[in-house]
Amino acid sequence: CVSLTLTELQVPDQPVVALHGEDVTLNCSFSHSNPFNLSDLSVFWQLTDTKRSVHGYRDGHDQLADQAESFANRTSLFSTQLGTGNASLLLRRVAVADEGSYTCFVRVRDYSIAALLLQVAAPYSKPVVTLEPESNLRPGDEVALTCVAYSGYPVGDVIWQDGSGRNLTDNITTSVVANEEGLFTMTSILTAVLEPNSTYSCRLINPLLGEEGYAFVTITGQNVKFPAVALWVTIGLAVCLLVLLVALAAVCRRKIKESCEEARREGMENLSEKE
Repeated sequence: CVSLTLTELQVPDQPVVALHGEDVTLNCSFSHSNPFNLSDLSVFWQLTDTKRSVHGYRDGHDQLADQAESFANRTSLFSTQLGTGNASLLLRRVAVADEGSYTCFVRVRDYSIAALLLQVAAPYSKPVVTLEPESNLRPGDEVALTCVAYSGYPVGDVIWQDGSGRNLTDNITTSVVANEEGLFTMTSILTAVLEPNSTYSCRLINPLLGEEGYAFVTITGQNVKFPAVALWVTIGLAVCLLVLLVALAAVCRRKIKESCEEARREGMENLSEKE
């Protein structure tokens, strides 16, 4: 009987990050002190938490009768490398639902167990910023700016800033909605008090990929109508000017009338003296 000693399995210490829809290899390797037949080797992969079978190998063949349906036709071992200690699993077309802890079992008379963590990531679309309302704005108005990005994973970090780089994140409301694939649409709404020629920017960062999307909007004088306060001041001045003109016209009429009356009296007095 040939004695075989297995060391602890070697799996990644850090989480394995896989792109949604792409293939990923979950590395698991073992060492052995003596040659062995593949018929003596058993390799099993399963989900750590639920114990559902992901892929099995025994007696020189894949054993997939107990494989969870969600992994059907998506898994394989590197069969030509099993004899060299490679028990890694190839997982195709990674989905968000695949995220979690995976346990690798290897047995040749003795067995070893190790677990690794799979994380799934998907880049978000370029953010788009919209303004509500879009026109008839006045400095001092409260406006709502909406930043939307689609089909990303996991939840991203949203940062709002004004044109001077001031962080406005305390004034935002962010919502996350998942589609049928588990990918997220992120919507972030910033409420701000409008200032003349304002610029607002939205940055969305994917924490796993380190990718950053950026969008901004600038509100110029074309979007901003004449301020209401200045309008009322102008109207008030116009009314005051109109009242003043009316008053001046009345005074002038009175003066002219008095002058005419005085001239008429003088004319009658001169006429009486001549008689």
